[in-house]
Amino acid sequence: MKKRFLALTMASLMAFSMVGCSGGNKEAADTTAANGETQAAGEETAKKSDLNVGVFYYTYSDTYITSVRTALDAALTEAGVKFQDFDGNSNQTTQNEQIDTAIAQGVNLLVVNIVTSGSVDASQAIVDKAKAADIPVIFFNRAVETDEDEGKVLGSYEKCAFVGTDAPEAGHMQGQLIGEYLVENYDTVDLNGDGKISYAMFMGQLGNVEAIYRTQFGVEDANKVLEEAGKPALEYFDPSNTDCYQVDQDGNWSATAANNYMVTNLAQYNEANGNMIELVICNNDGMAEGAISALNDKGYNLGTADSKTIPVFGVDATDAAKQYIADGKMTGTIKQDAEGMADGIAYLVNNVAEGKEVMADTDDFNKSETVTNKIYIPYATYTGEEGAAAEETEAAEEAAEESTEAAEEITAAETEAE
Repeated sequence: MKKRFLALTMASLMAFSMVGCSGGNKEAADTTAANGETQAAGEETAKKSDLNVGVFYYTYSDTYITSVRTALDAALTEAGVKFQDFDGNSNQTTQNEQIDTAIAQGVNLLVVNIVTSGSVDASQAIVDKAKAADIPVIFFNRAVETDEDEGKVLGSYEKCAFVGTDAPEAGHMQGQLIGEYLVENYDTVDLNGDGKISYAMFMGQLGNVEAIYRTQFGVEDANKVLEEAGKPALEYFDPSNTDCYQVDQDGNWSATAANNYMVTNLAQYNEANGNMIELVICNNDGMAEGAISALNDKGYNLGTADSKTIPVFGVDATDAAKQYIADGKMTGTIKQDAEGMADGIAYLVNNVAEGKEVMADTDDFNKSETVTNKIYIPYATYTGEEGAAAEETEAAEEAAEESTEAAEEITAAETEAE
């Protein structure tokens, strides 16, 4: 963004210096044009100064959400937009009250990371609040409706949009990653040599669409890969738990919840008893961190040559998870792009700031095929060096593209000045 702004500034300065050598008529015309541009810029600044954004997070304690918040704060600050953040503290009633108060105090754009994910009733109530105040609402990250109700909420108000992810994608990618890893390392992972892999699954939140799909496909897709390779399907470590997962009862996807579960699990399911948990699948990286901490206490996943490592997989590719992977304590994760999420939200906020429709000029975004005001930020596999290399390549491509755009803008300015 800054490089692009610099290129535009350079182009403007070159055009101005060349115009200074032209005749009087052109100078007068250029002065009129410049005045028009100044007026337009002033009007845009005025529109932005009128915008007052309320950004409502389901909780500040979620590691991934913290990354989104940091990136979005920076993007909105750079755009010169007035905003205020609110912590729902995992309570929908609290978030609703915060929204009511914010609207009463003059907030004229809602950006909402809803607490009760996938609930039509909860999300529709917020849309109704926005509609009554005649202000736009941008939901993000947490689903506002189930697949069965897709478009019901987002289609009920023309000033409404969603920026998030295609929920099943993370589960499919995680399952594929796990299956491929196990096929390549089966004998090493199978600690008791019984020809089967025993796994634990930590679910972030009951009823959450992302959690449901990650829990389902993280196992199903891994089993498909295993079975295609002639290996048996995964077995849940505790045969008495027919759900085949342990859920964060507070709905916080927390490291604490996973750690507490794993400590208890390892007291009974361990190598000494011949029934060690041989694989850990987590709905997010926070829970993966908690599981790794419990394993560390038992001498596993220390990242040293003489310590055994239980493969642990998460979702988000947080900075902490990337470090765990680099240290050999965690096996892999699925990147949920916090910066991409923030950029998508900021783009829509800027549309509102400029007096456009919320979804104006979004054809280049990856959007739902059935709900046109739903933007998807893609996931990506992250296992360490490969992921880092991919990120570096992407950054280099973006830098090259910006450089090309800058050169084209300068050339255009030179041509126009002549």
